[in-house]
Amino acid sequence: MLLEDGAWFPGTARRSFSATAGEVVFTTNLTGYQEVFTDPSYTGQIVTMTAPMIGNYGINQEDLESAKPQVQGIVVRELSPEFSSWRASGGLDEWLAGRGVPVIEGVDTRRLTRHIRSAGAMRGLLIEGNSPSEQARDLLAASPKMEGLDLASVATCRAERVAGSPTGKHHVVAYDFGMKENILRMFASLDCKVTVVPARTPAERVRELEPDGLFLSNGPGDPGAVSYIFPVIRELTRTGLPTFGICLGHQLIGLAFGATTVKMPYGHRGGNHPVQETATGRVLITSQNHGFAVKGTTNDIPGAKELEVTHLNLNDGTVEGLRHRELPIFAVQYRPEASPGPHDARKHFGQFVQALDTQ
Repeated sequence: MLLEDGAWFPGTARRSFSATAGEVVFTTNLTGYQEVFTDPSYTGQIVTMTAPMIGNYGINQEDLESAKPQVQGIVVRELSPEFSSWRASGGLDEWLAGRGVPVIEGVDTRRLTRHIRSAGAMRGLLIEGNSPSEQARDLLAASPKMEGLDLASVATCRAERVAGSPTGKHHVVAYDFGMKENILRMFASLDCKVTVVPARTPAERVRELEPDGLFLSNGPGDPGAVSYIFPVIRELTRTGLPTFGICLGHQLIGLAFGATTVKMPYGHRGGNHPVQETATGRVLITSQNHGFAVKGTTNDIPGAKELEVTHLNLNDGTVEGLRHRELPIFAVQYRPEASPGPHDARKHFGQFVQALDTQ
């Protein structure tokens, strides 16, 4: 693993692979590696797992968050040679190999994580060799930076699809910027029919679908690069259509109403992030995966006077939730669908459905 600041970390690979570049990040999840690797929000990233052993319970078909692995590559301390779980349908290593995802192991992931925490998330390159070469440095320098990168257009679906109950009590149109499957499972459990639409779907098409509510999904990349959706959000929400955003959707709502987003030093990724509700003081332990944040404080979101802060991260004070002061619009930066992660925040789906009931 070669980083753009010149640091490199040796490891081993069980098979040959082509040189692979991406933004190097880490996640502190102890379990749920399958959900992590298939989360579209990791598109364009090389993920370092801080848990010392990965793969010990294999993989199964029920816990996929998308149809395939979304990560550029994976870095681990130890890749388990065996797996044991009554739910397993195969081994992690074989599953990743069959899908062409490079994995290096034997890396000092503790040192790598501490380096990223100090120097910040940056581009990296997985490549075979005993030490970095000029070719490796050239490949890394030519790889794209995350800032300004519209990966939502890459991670989105290519055509509309319907999920949940066809006769559900409520109809939700969900913009797919890289949506996780467990979000659809959550809506199905609440008796919702969901029409999933691609990221560049115009407002006119959404109105034709006559939804009861609008959902803006999670996704990868720089939210500022998804500027084509800002006027769509404003047009659809100004009529009072209940709207709920998660992760990238949270950032897009902020930007649509005048806020700005900032690139975080190394982001929030893991299943143990404490978030406080500003109104009640209640603390939620949340699952998170994002590298950008809406700029703001407890009392203010600069440039977006129509929005107010509802949740703050207790580790670094970043904005974790917002809502419109007049319209039925709210969003959270964290992952209420979890998968993997704690379930403290699942209530937000119920709150959204309650907003649909009042329309």
